[in-house]
Amino acid sequence: MAVTGIGGVFFRAENPEALLEWYRVRLGVVMEGYAPWAQAAGPTVFMPFAADTGYWPAGKQWMMNFRVSDLDALLADLAKAGVTAETNPDWDTPETGRFARIHDPEGNPIELWEPPAE
Repeated sequence: MAVTGIGGVFFRAENPEALLEWYRVRLGVVMEGYAPWAQAAGPTVFMPFAADTGYWPAGKQWMMNFRVSDLDALLADLAKAGVTAETNPDWDTPETGRFARIHDPEGNPIELWEPPAE
């Protein structure tokens, strides 16, 4: 029997409640107690990287990637809130879509991904 999807993402935090609130306010990831966040259907990439990857900071073991439907609007909202985003035209392709990078208040890397239009 094969798995049917990602059931959760769990990680350590210095201040879990404050960090969860940041994800709710800034990215719309809403958790009510342990009730699951109902995300939109779509592709999920599950990919281990080499231990020495330069794709995200060396001091972090993981990087979250969130699918978004309007990267420009989200980046504008984040900028208004003082969240710095990094973009690079070399990251974007017609086959894979568009990308931006931000960090949460505890320095965890987050990739924002707008898949290509169908």
